Amino acid sequence: MASVMGLLEARETAARVRVDELRVKADRVLAELAEAEAVLERRAIALAELAEALAAPEPEPEEPLRPVPVPAVVKVPVAGAVVPVWREGLTTEALAPDYRRLVGMLEAEAGGAGLRAQELASRLGLERVPAKVEGVRSKAKRLVERGWLTEERPGVFTPRRANG
Repeated sequence: MASVMGLLEARETAARVRVDELRVKADRVLAELAEAEAVLERRAIALAELAEALAAPEPEPEEPLRPVPVPAVVKVPVAGAVVPVWREGLTTEALAPDYRRLVGMLEAEAGGAGLRAQELASRLGLERVPAKVEGVRSKAKRLVERGWLTEERPGVFTPRRANG
């Protein structure tokens, strides 16, 4: 005959297993409920938006629409920012600091012969290791693509000409 203590422990274990199974089912049902509520909310919003759009009368333009000139706002660049395409009136202040230093370094180069990525990296105070040199080369190539620098000979970067 089994002991009373053993029987109670077996019943407790069975109850724990049942609770764990129900918790798993409840979690699954709650997740499905949340997903269904999200779908319902999106559809209710879409229906309300459609009803509002259909109810609103279409405004008739009084005069032909003309493009409104938007003043150019130059934002303060941040590291990792996109390099803007060079255009008349745009200064290096529009460039992120790393790109500004590169252009400044090449503009300060007296001979005008241009510099290679390794020389640029050295003059910028970077180690002449492949990772640093390739980073400088990548930045210089991006500046060439956007019109800030020129690359008249492969791998030799020069500042853009004042007349072009």
